[in-house]
Amino acid sequence: MALSYKTRRRLALLILVVGLPAYIIVAIKVVSLFDRPSILVELAVYIGLGVLWVFPLKSVFRGIGQADPDAAPKPYDDER
Repeated sequence: MALSYKTRRRLALLILVVGLPAYIIVAIKVVSLFDRPSILVELAVYIGLGVLWVFPLKSVFRGIGQADPDAAPKPYDDER
């Protein structure tokens, strides 16, 4: 089932405003359960978790910054 452009934009906004902060909180809690590793290992874990969330959601964010492909083309304004 393909999502429409408008639905993907709304879903992307919801993910960024609600889902990403929740993911960050969960990632910090999970890492804090273990004994503190060296700073390089901890940095690698946070970088890995920071990139990991993107892969399942790539299809939602693809093309969001572009114009709506389903919208009717706007007529040019020649009276400038």
